[in-house]
Amino acid sequence: MNKTIKKLLHDFAGAWIFYTTFPPLPFLSPKFKNIAQFAPVLGLIIGSLQSLIFLIFNNLNWPFESSILLCLASGYLFTGGLHIDGFMDTIDGLYAGKKKMLKAMKDSRVGAFSVQAIILIIFIQFASLLKLQTQLVYLLPICSFSGRFSTLIYIEKFKYITFKKKSISHKKYWRGFLKESSLSFYTILITFVIAIFFFKPFLFELFLFLLLGITYSIIIINLLGKKVGGFNGDTCGASVVLVETIIMFTCAIIL
Repeated sequence: MNKTIKKLLHDFAGAWIFYTTFPPLPFLSPKFKNIAQFAPVLGLIIGSLQSLIFLIFNNLNWPFESSILLCLASGYLFTGGLHIDGFMDTIDGLYAGKKKMLKAMKDSRVGAFSVQAIILIIFIQFASLLKLQTQLVYLLPICSFSGRFSTLIYIEKFKYITFKKKSISHKKYWRGFLKESSLSFYTILITFVIAIFFFKPFLFELFLFLLLGITYSIIIINLLGKKVGGFNGDTCGASVVLVETIIMFTCAIIL
């Protein structure tokens, strides 16, 4: 097997373990040096599974609202609450002030502001998906993809910050934005080709969702990065949650 492909597969196995709660992939030893490149692709998989769960329960005549809640809950379960945890830690850090921010992010205790913030996020996501109705089936995979794509821009543009001086594999083995995001761009291209042949009526919505995803990714990471002064695992999680939520809310307004 080609060494490049072999390394790619081992890194994918590492990303599979790091970003999801799915069982480990068989026959592959996980490596964690370049796993960030796979985050958007895994987001697309997770979002597609969420859409599938919504369709299953909706077709089993569950109330529409219940199907949406199960769909959202499945997303939290598939990731082990990884990004929600990062979002809540980031909120705690921001409200702690500049001097205590990083220390607050590392604190295992949950603050009142972060609890309020995550409740607000869940309510906005639920209300947005309720408004979108069955269009959420196409939106969720793109939201999950775009949220995680924002982390690639984030890592590229800002320095790593932490309470205790440690290196991070994402930045330590970072090969530059173009190389790290090439898999994401190939995924976008393949998605459009499939949409042209099989989902042509939804081509405009697909283009709109992706355009919003890239736009909001750039805006959110710039605001967050400048406010925090860099990036870490928590702020990357916050970026994912914020980008996903804002895309849902915007699409709910305009569609």
